[in-house]
Amino acid sequence: MRFSVNIPNFGDFADPRNVAKVATAAEQAGWDGLFVWDHVLHRRHQGRPFADPWILLTAAALATSRIRIGTLLTPVPRYRPQQLARQVATLDQLTGGRVVFAAGLGGPAEDEYHSFGDTAGPRVLAERLDEGLDLLARFWSGEPVDHRGRHYEVRDVALLPATVQRPGPPVWIGGFWPHRAPMRRAARWDGAVPLFETARHGHVPDVAEVRELVAYVDEHRTEGAGRPFELVLGGATPPDAAKAGEVIGPLRDAGATWWDERQVQGGPDLDSLPAVLRRVEAGPPVL
Repeated sequence: MRFSVNIPNFGDFADPRNVAKVATAAEQAGWDGLFVWDHVLHRRHQGRPFADPWILLTAAALATSRIRIGTLLTPVPRYRPQQLARQVATLDQLTGGRVVFAAGLGGPAEDEYHSFGDTAGPRVLAERLDEGLDLLARFWSGEPVDHRGRHYEVRDVALLPATVQRPGPPVWIGGFWPHRAPMRRAARWDGAVPLFETARHGHVPDVAEVRELVAYVDEHRTEGAGRPFELVLGGATPPDAAKAGEVIGPLRDAGATWWDERQVQGGPDLDSLPAVLRRVEAGPPVL
């Protein structure tokens, strides 16, 4: 099992230098990854400074040499696919192939979409997500792309350089369980990053629900789907590594392959550099 640290792209972490400090501390303490949020606007956290996640990840990349980095997660329908493909490929080149790409619809939709005049409903956003993911995979190949779809059009375009990772970075899909559609989408890619209606950001999910989710994804996976499938769960654990391991052990046994250490979203330490550094420097759980 691997272990990552999760931070928002606002508050103390709107400063790329602070993100670099967390990344350096995570690598030195033995964590395996650092993931940042990708929000333009989240009114629940209004009044705080926000930063572009790709610039934050560039700072993390330049401060490290081993850990995986990426967003958790990027709302693909909010981007132009060609712009997003360039950003991810550039970061993958910079890191020597250490990028993970986590994707979903994002939200809250009222904040991230409607505030900027995008009134598309969930069904249209889901269509843009699926079409955008397929385009990203084609762009990352470096091969010419011709595409005429419901939402995007590409005319004989090859985006170079291609990603270091072949056929591209691992693609993880997020969504709320027990909603089935996001997990069917995840089954077509390389991993699932679920939140749970009963365990929101920062709260440890119920083992029985995790088993149910794993069974559902396994049912919809296809033979030869590519990379080993990753199940990424997250929450806040005690700084004592052994006690943290007691929390995570049953989730690993249920099928989790990554633990993503997170602060509780409604808590005071969500975007606090000192609080996050204390947890990071204590090291990942021991199983």
